[in-house]
Amino acid sequence: MMRITQALLWGAVGLAAADAFLPGIPTVPYQTAASAGGFSLAHVQRIVVDRRYATSRDTAGQTLNPPTLFEFASLFAEDLRDALGTSAHAVKGTNRCSTGSIFLTIDEDGEYKNAAGESSSEGYTLSVDDKGIVVTGASALGVWWGTRTVLQQGLLALAESGTPSVPHGQGADVPGWRARGMMLDAGRHYYPPDFLTDLCGYMSFFKQNTLHLHLSDNLYNNQNYTRAQSLELYARFRLWSDDPAVAGLNKYANESYDRATFDAVQSSCAARGVTVLPEIEAPGHALVITQWKPELGLRTDLSLLNISHPDTIPTMKTIWRTFLPWFHSKTVSIGADEYTGPESDYNTFVNAMDGFIGTESGKSIWIWATFPPIWYVVDSRHSLTVSWYNSTWTNVYPNVHWEYFEDDPYYDYILHNYSVVNSNDDFYIVNKWAPPGGYLNTINLTRTFHGSPDGRFWRPYVFNQHNATDNPAPSNPLVLGAIAPLWNDYGANASVYSEAYYAWREGLPALADKQWGGNLSEAAFARVFGAVQPKIPAQNLERNIPSRGDVVFNYTVNHRSSSGTVHDSSPNKYTARTNCRLAHATGRSRPALSLADGCSLETPLDSKGRNYTLTLSLRLDDLADPTHATLVTGRDSALMLTPNITLLAGGNYFRLNETVPRGRWFDLAIVGRDNRTFASVDGGDEAQFLTRMGINGVYFHWAEIAIEAPVKTVGGQSSGWTGLLGGMSLTSTA
Repeated sequence: MMRITQALLWGAVGLAAADAFLPGIPTVPYQTAASAGGFSLAHVQRIVVDRRYATSRDTAGQTLNPPTLFEFASLFAEDLRDALGTSAHAVKGTNRCSTGSIFLTIDEDGEYKNAAGESSSEGYTLSVDDKGIVVTGASALGVWWGTRTVLQQGLLALAESGTPSVPHGQGADVPGWRARGMMLDAGRHYYPPDFLTDLCGYMSFFKQNTLHLHLSDNLYNNQNYTRAQSLELYARFRLWSDDPAVAGLNKYANESYDRATFDAVQSSCAARGVTVLPEIEAPGHALVITQWKPELGLRTDLSLLNISHPDTIPTMKTIWRTFLPWFHSKTVSIGADEYTGPESDYNTFVNAMDGFIGTESGKSIWIWATFPPIWYVVDSRHSLTVSWYNSTWTNVYPNVHWEYFEDDPYYDYILHNYSVVNSNDDFYIVNKWAPPGGYLNTINLTRTFHGSPDGRFWRPYVFNQHNATDNPAPSNPLVLGAIAPLWNDYGANASVYSEAYYAWREGLPALADKQWGGNLSEAAFARVFGAVQPKIPAQNLERNIPSRGDVVFNYTVNHRSSSGTVHDSSPNKYTARTNCRLAHATGRSRPALSLADGCSLETPLDSKGRNYTLTLSLRLDDLADPTHATLVTGRDSALMLTPNITLLAGGNYFRLNETVPRGRWFDLAIVGRDNRTFASVDGGDEAQFLTRMGINGVYFHWAEIAIEAPVKTVGGQSSGWTGLLGGMSLTSTA
């Protein structure tokens, strides 16, 4: 029986010798074998799952639908194939039946302890010798985190030596804290389902286990607004149900998740060890509810619920009753953030919702607290978690998200037996808003690696970076972990989907190391991240396209084959298909494709991420709809004429003050350069696409926008234009 504690693994909280750790993200306590060498992953063919535990699931985690050990093993095999090019596949067996295999099993009597000395189902042991690898987990989920270590070590060795391998030796690993992850504000900015599942794949690679999804919210309700203006303000509820009980709550089906879609997102995330923790915000930030039922709003601020109204709590119970069956998590968040109505009403609301949700579904709740604590418990059957973040936290039950503004997580909460999730604004992002002295546009890496009072690593128990007496002990069981939030206060037009990823790109894994209890230094992080990040499986958040050289494709229309193909002259051979006829244009030596009658050119690609130049050689003959002509579409964006040159991305139009000529040939180049996007006609000056950002009447300014290149379809039905296409090219240079 294995008995491992996080305190033992850390030594003196991070003072263990550097060679006692594998340099992963997070680091892994590991004692390398005396004899040098490692086990190569290059030719692994079999992932052998201990037959006794093939159907075993981790029932101690946060998801109600945990994968089996065999399901985790099958995904691990896919990851090895995708990241390392192996031919691995999962099979069931009884032991390490063959040399050169990876054996996955569970130690039923294993005892893995987190920083608080509590049993953790997420621990595992890794053993490597010349015969193969054995991953032994406290549960199926523990084994899964062990496979992330194997994959990371393989990628790191591949980058450094050319051979994917894991050093011979043995180590036992267990996370210090239960809650490890990020929060995404999807209430004020819609994110497509595939973005969420890709994000879970990214988080999982670094052993984060929680995606807190904020599903309802509104833009700032300016107190100078009239009631009519408030009722028209951007406010969204992202879940779509046909249930008559909530008819009218959600008016935007195309920006929402129906049950099948949300089920798929939750299942895809859980398959990789990440639980989606859903939040429906109230009684503050509740304008979407009062726009539905205006009588429920406070007279002084329509974005706040009037809790004393006799229909308010019944309405919220109706909403939760409708959607609770959708949620696969054991915990949900009711929000409860920044409410400025009567404190007694607030406490009545939190108590009522906690009791209702617990009785209706058996789930626990998290809140963002709002008032200084009042130290009483009306109903002790259910535990309420408070997320501590920079907004005062009140809780009638123990368990809060926390952040500093007007209260203190240690003295106001932990010492009064409230469980706390650290969401302090040390790692706060308000997407695309970074005024002098304000929040950064990316996670603060300096605070991650030097955020403790002694200048060493930040940890989830560190609430005050400057005064150690304000922080609980690392072993305090009321510190549940840490969730770093990304808010979209500036709304949907401030950013495209991928900009949330880029805000977290380096910061998410850096935090993941410290949320787990890892010991990766700032210098080592840059090296390890640079080695493993390009091949993280189960996601393509950067919209990378494999290419042999800078030219990704080059379609020059010299001829159209009888099979309707258009040749790519680049080494990548991304052959396109078309149903357009060839035309010979006056004054042009080569033929062109006639984009008419709804025909199109279709490439095998869909979108190109940052740093690119997309060039089209065109002649526009007619614009059936000069305000809505679509030249090229892709997965993430569309290039349009409205009639100005326009990019449609993230549900928003970004227009230039530039147009294109009619009736003659011209070259149109779209350039993505880092986090900025430009257009140029016939090699002229570049014009930059910008977005106008502001919070409802105040703070307006223009900001850059990073738009992926659309590369899937030129023309097509309802494109709104006719003309000739002489060629199209895409390079990975800008």
